[in-house]
Amino acid sequence: MAASARPAPYVAAVTLSRTRSERRSDPRCLRRDLYAAGAAALLVTAAVLVGRHIQFTYGTLFVRWPPLLADWDPHAGPGTPGAVLLAAATVAYGPTLAARLSWRPLLATAWAATTAWILSLALVDGWHRGIASRLTGHNEYLRVIDRFHDIPGTLRDFTHHIVAGTPDPWPAHVAGHPPAATLTFVLLDRTGLRGGGWAGLWCVLAGATASVAVLVTVRALADESLARRAAPFLVLAPAAVWLGASADAYFAAVAAWSVALLALAVTGRSPALAAASGLLLGLSCYLSYGLTLIALPCAAVLLLAGPTVLARPALLPALLAGSAVVPLAFTLAGFDWWTAYRLLITRYYQGVGGTRPYGYWVWANLACTVLITGPATAAGLRRTATALTHRTTSTSTRPTSTRPTSTRPTSTRLVSARPAPTRLALLLAAVFLALLVADLSGMSKAETERIWLPFAVWLLAACAFLPRPRPWLTAQAVLALLLNHLLLTGW
Repeated sequence: MAASARPAPYVAAVTLSRTRSERRSDPRCLRRDLYAAGAAALLVTAAVLVGRHIQFTYGTLFVRWPPLLADWDPHAGPGTPGAVLLAAATVAYGPTLAARLSWRPLLATAWAATTAWILSLALVDGWHRGIASRLTGHNEYLRVIDRFHDIPGTLRDFTHHIVAGTPDPWPAHVAGHPPAATLTFVLLDRTGLRGGGWAGLWCVLAGATASVAVLVTVRALADESLARRAAPFLVLAPAAVWLGASADAYFAAVAAWSVALLALAVTGRSPALAAASGLLLGLSCYLSYGLTLIALPCAAVLLLAGPTVLARPALLPALLAGSAVVPLAFTLAGFDWWTAYRLLITRYYQGVGGTRPYGYWVWANLACTVLITGPATAAGLRRTATALTHRTTSTSTRPTSTRPTSTRPTSTRLVSARPAPTRLALLLAAVFLALLVADLSGMSKAETERIWLPFAVWLLAACAFLPRPRPWLTAQAVLALLLNHLLLTGW
């Protein structure tokens, strides 16, 4: 069947049917899933209680509702009805639509629904507070637009204003990122899309495409049925609370598409797509220093596609050539990435990063990750570990029919000894490793509900392993709605 044809009968069978042995193991597996979700909830509870004690006793966390940068402020707003209705509709119809829509309409629907979910949650705080003013604050990118009237000159001078105490130091977010981040908003301003409203919408619309990139990658590296199972969870992500008008949503999308294009390149043996992937990979590193870690998921893609890379030797040179474009352009313009990063470390420890206790944040950061990925992801990651250990899962996507979902022979071009769930599990393990490296580095103490969005969107794909999606989707939606309506987040 062509990729654009409607694969309803087959996908419905794959998604909704299980073997007798799977049904017999469901109670035990479900208990283990609940244990994983319960352990995640305990981690969050501990982070809240311990964090409140540290903050109220010593005042060294610099967050008002640890582990999140937020204030307790129960409220509702214009986005509340839409958020509740969208959540209910996704829980009720999301899994069925994901199974029945043909592939390209599914991607378009996922992007539209993700955008609507992000916007509705942001609008709970109103247009100004939720979107228009998010990127205009004291530490934000739009504060320095006028300083980029001479872009080449500003890039040459960029590192001279990173450390606090230098003349006209950059605001925290500008200093904390390579200049491609700020330059994006400068270029938006130059094209006439001025102000916080346009900048916020740019981040929302771009950030929502990250879910599409994850779906494309899962389909290419694992199989289509796993991607379809993951789709409703990528739409109804608690991370949407912070994806709304946060520049990190835009960063997450660029990084996600670098991995997605690489997956398409190796499965389709396309040097052009490999070069495009490299271009976005290079851009990612100049949007955020931490996104150098997206190289780990990219390495997992190359590992999974080992024979393909060897069979088409032009892929690696194309990837490397593409990844050199953005670094070369900024270097020739006078910006030194390594010097800037060393100066950033100095700036980081000059501020609250030098006071926040590593012993708390090294595990409380993971509690933030639980809050942005939800209990379903905790259960899905448990099944991910099972897939890595036993090379299978209880929700096997083995076809119950000989009818294929697509004529694209993606999985046959990968390492054939690894079943689709294991391939997905390996990719997720690489993402989780990147997150752990960021955590142990000590350069991500607090505010990881925003900073780690580029990694969190991938972890949501672990929910593809869950056999009964609707109860887990409900838990995800309830968590997101509670977070957005009970807390006034800092981002």
